[in-house]
Amino acid sequence: MSYCLNPSCSHPKNPDNAKVCRACGSKILMRDRYLGQKLLGQGGFGTTFLAIDTSLPGQPCCVIKQLRPSSSDPNVFQMARELFEREAQTLGKIGNHPQVPRLLDYFEYNKEFYLVQEFVSGHNLHQEIKRNGPISEVGVKQFLSEILPMLQYIHAQQVIHRDIKPANLIRREQDRKLVLIDFGAVKNQVNPQMAANSSDQTALTAFAIGTPGFAPPEQMALRPVYASDIYAVGVTCIYLLTGKSPKDLDYNPKTGELVWEKYVEISDHFAQVLKKMLEVSVRHRYQVAEEVLRAMEMEPYLDSLAQGLITKPSDRSNDNLSPSGRDLDSGGRGPSSATQKLAMAIRAKRARREQGGTTGIGVYSSGRNNRMDGSRTAGQRVPKRKRMKLDVESVVNDYLKGRRDFAQENLNLLKLQDTDLSGSIFHQAKLIKTNLQNANLTNTNFGRANLTQAVLRDANLGRAYLSYANLEGADLRGANLSYASLTYASLKGANLCGANLSGAKITEEQLVQAKTNWATVLPSGKRGFW
Repeated sequence: MSYCLNPSCSHPKNPDNAKVCRACGSKILMRDRYLGQKLLGQGGFGTTFLAIDTSLPGQPCCVIKQLRPSSSDPNVFQMARELFEREAQTLGKIGNHPQVPRLLDYFEYNKEFYLVQEFVSGHNLHQEIKRNGPISEVGVKQFLSEILPMLQYIHAQQVIHRDIKPANLIRREQDRKLVLIDFGAVKNQVNPQMAANSSDQTALTAFAIGTPGFAPPEQMALRPVYASDIYAVGVTCIYLLTGKSPKDLDYNPKTGELVWEKYVEISDHFAQVLKKMLEVSVRHRYQVAEEVLRAMEMEPYLDSLAQGLITKPSDRSNDNLSPSGRDLDSGGRGPSSATQKLAMAIRAKRARREQGGTTGIGVYSSGRNNRMDGSRTAGQRVPKRKRMKLDVESVVNDYLKGRRDFAQENLNLLKLQDTDLSGSIFHQAKLIKTNLQNANLTNTNFGRANLTQAVLRDANLGRAYLSYANLEGADLRGANLSYASLTYASLKGANLCGANLSGAKITEEQLVQAKTNWATVLPSGKRGFW
């Protein structure tokens, strides 16, 4: 079955041997080259088709995007021409990135405009969430680690995408990497001074301002900046965590902010990162993708930073703080530096946690939640309880009851093979010689964990967070590490023979220290030794 590429055709489906469309008489083979297969999408400003390129060996699939204004007004036609040329120029400039579709051809045909792009086989994130449901915090962090470097590259080319949303992010079937599509709404001449001047806005700009809910206020006001894309990525994160699009969420009537916190269960630090991405005021938002990446990379250090600030010899005692958290030695005027402010904020948070008896790092004992003495005041220090080693039964039972946080626990030598511990947090946990063979550890956080000589053979570690983990001498034969984050992890002597590292964040220097063989799937998707 062939498909007529005339968007006005009433019955576009035709037999394979047809030369002209039976319904409208248009040539089936556009420009004697492109053979339509099916309609992919249709909007107010154009239509997208799947086609094959019959002029190339193997007749590869491609996407033909036709830009066709609904009005016959000459001014609108000129706008369409400018939009067409702008998208072609942008794709030509940034299409060398492996996660952006390549521009293959562009032309004007029968007074209509066509772009031909590389076809990306896979499902978009909107389809993934509809099919599988929302994903965890670890999964969303993995998403950010993929899209933010891509955004850095696009912004470095002075391009603002302006329509980032789940439907425009395709998980490529070939290597499971995200691909950003639909650059029809881009603004590719970025000048902050001009962006602030409303007289610079053209009628063309008014036509492609993005998707309501995903586009921030300054973009809807026709003044997009790089931070506008940061906001759209933040809204996409909320969709991935909740399965709710912006139209399904409320907005704070006083501030205009999206109300989303009550629908998610995420760490305080990650919540703060998302809040800053979603600031309505562009001045208070992250300005570039690098700032978001830097904020996320700080998370593993926050506990040690807090401890260092609290126990530092030169630091004033909590007894010198007023109930409001002000430093009494400074005359009640409050902290005198950013470092002191951070220290006091961390102290206050810990004091509230200890006073209220809420569970935090270091309060688990034998797998049970031991409540702190609620009679203590916020200014008093609470002695640390001695952490007791969990046994296999405690870990399994606690997990089945809903516990996911095993951070800093001593799990050395435990036999946890064939268990399902997906989505758990083992940050800074001790797992020396622990047997996790064939365990389900997808989306699990092993950041800074000690996994020396751990048995992880045939374990599923897909999208696991293993940054800064010690995996020296670990048995990872046949393990699934696809899209796992192994940034700065120690792999000295680790056995990765037959492991799947497709899409994993790992360097050549790390892999050189490990054992690989012909069956190892490298991050590129190819098999063989590094």
